[in-house]
Amino acid sequence: MDNNSQSAQKKGGIVRRWIISCLLPCAAVIIAAGAGLCLYLRFASEAAFVSTVLLAALTAAVIIAVLVITHLRFLRTITQPVHSLTDISQRISAGSLGIQADKPLDDEIGGLFDSINELSAALAQSERLQTEFISSVSHELRTPLTAITGWSETLEYDENIQGDSRRGVSIISREAGRLSKMVGELLEFTRIQGGRFKLNMERMDVEAELADAVLTYSQLARQEGMELAYAPPEEPAPPINGDPERLKQVFLNIIDNAVKYGRGGERILVGFTSDSAGVTVTVRDFGPGIPPEELGHVKEKFYKGSSRGRGSGIGLAVCDEIVSRHLGALSIENADGGGVLVTVKLPAD
Repeated sequence: MDNNSQSAQKKGGIVRRWIISCLLPCAAVIIAAGAGLCLYLRFASEAAFVSTVLLAALTAAVIIAVLVITHLRFLRTITQPVHSLTDISQRISAGSLGIQADKPLDDEIGGLFDSINELSAALAQSERLQTEFISSVSHELRTPLTAITGWSETLEYDENIQGDSRRGVSIISREAGRLSKMVGELLEFTRIQGGRFKLNMERMDVEAELADAVLTYSQLARQEGMELAYAPPEEPAPPINGDPERLKQVFLNIIDNAVKYGRGGERILVGFTSDSAGVTVTVRDFGPGIPPEELGHVKEKFYKGSSRGRGSGIGLAVCDEIVSRHLGALSIENADGGGVLVTVKLPAD
């Protein structure tokens, strides 16, 4: 059977099912009931008028019941596949690319199942090619970036380089460092997409990692004319089960974003609290904040919104993945009085 014949067969599939499951049974009941009523009237006496009326009413009730039952059964063959398609499309939209739905029948709805399955497979293939391309490019960029960074740092120690040349070398070193960070984020992203993202879990002191991250960015904040304020807790924080390197990466990224996008504010507040349920880390800047319509998308990969800041757009997506794998939660909201408040909650060990 050629494609045109198959398409024509699918287009008539629901109509054929309706005729077979609804029209024919109803027609058979009506014909049988009509024939039976005619025979009864033919041989019944005139005194059986009441019985005739009752028989007609019973016949009508039977016909109506058959109509309702057959149509409900037919509608169920439509609604159940539609509900299944809705569930599959929602799962694909949520990121489960490549999943396939079982086609119930070879009709119009079955053709829709085929289309959804083809779309899911195509999206999965596109995502896989994108991830492989990003991984390949990132690995290729690492070697020249390492050489550029190394030589620029070496040239900064050369006293013969002065004036604009020294400033140029400093710019090269700074931009190479920025690109190296972007490449690292891209590689993290490809590990997550490829299922190669691992955590080295151990009992750890979260507050110590946060304090190191604050110390790392204190000088950068001062260079930007901002104060990075952090008051360590008086009581020692309870240990949690986590990956110290990954969680420090989260804190560094959040503080870096606060310094980068919080310009216009004079300070950044870092907070740390703990209780029996776990620990909570907050980072709040006093910058312009995030447009309300963009708040729900800032953790999506490659999303940059209306911001003019330079970056890969996946730093927060990686942070969200790390926190989620620690069974925690990362939330981002506009703070009262201006600025952005980022909250990281991690469960107790």
